[in-house]
Amino acid sequence: MAIDVRTRITYSALAIMTIIFSMGKDLMAQTNTSTVVKNIVLVHGGFVDGSGWEGVYKALKKHGYTVAIVQNPTISLADDVALTKRAIAAQNGPVILVGHSYGGVVITEAGNDPKVAGLVYITAFAPDKGESVSSLIKDPPPGAPAPPILPPQDGYLFLDKAKFPAAFAADVSPDVASFMADSQVPWGVEALSGAITQPAWRTKPSWYLVSTEDKMIPPDAQRAMSKRAGSTVVEVKGSHAVYVSQPQAVAHSIERAATGALAAKQEKTAAGSLAAQ
Repeated sequence: MAIDVRTRITYSALAIMTIIFSMGKDLMAQTNTSTVVKNIVLVHGGFVDGSGWEGVYKALKKHGYTVAIVQNPTISLADDVALTKRAIAAQNGPVILVGHSYGGVVITEAGNDPKVAGLVYITAFAPDKGESVSSLIKDPPPGAPAPPILPPQDGYLFLDKAKFPAAFAADVSPDVASFMADSQVPWGVEALSGAITQPAWRTKPSWYLVSTEDKMIPPDAQRAMSKRAGSTVVEVKGSHAVYVSQPQAVAHSIERAATGALAAKQEKTAAGSLAAQ
């Protein structure tokens, strides 16, 4: 009789422990899920459109993210920021905002939206207050290659088609690079002169992918901007079109931001509050 009682007590204790352990696992899973930002908004740069994000889009979707691609006209910074903010507003919850090249300027301004939890710069401009693409490229580092930008045509810029593959997409297949050259989107001169009013990276955590073989934005300039922004940096051997040639590496950087943004944002907000005291 005593043995039966002890046995029942042991089984009951084991059952209770199993329930508690299961509840703990469920709670941890819920907590982990709630700390990952699941909405990603991708912003393209000049001379191209959003279709170049296809590989990154597919990689992120495969891992359960909601992904929106902004099709900015790149005529003026104000219009591009407004369009990007509409894409942010359409998301259900916090957002990771990603910009390539000139798209970095757009996300630096649009990233002040309260729904944005973090910024990701993909070989992009990360300007400070009052800066623009024009001001950032005015004094290139010594020895930096000059992008093959043609003289403005009716207020718009294009890259020399013959030089586009080597300058913009050296690690992209020749057929794709040729298509990108022939399908260029006119980049408005007004967009290049659009200046930042409040850089979001001062209050939001940021991540930066440096493309070490970039011939459009010198790698040293990328490193300087990412250091100034306090970004978490990863370097990848790739061209300016690294988001096309290496979508998995780019997606991985975005997922790192999605995983760490909410905690990093709280830390940055706390640090800012202490500095203001």
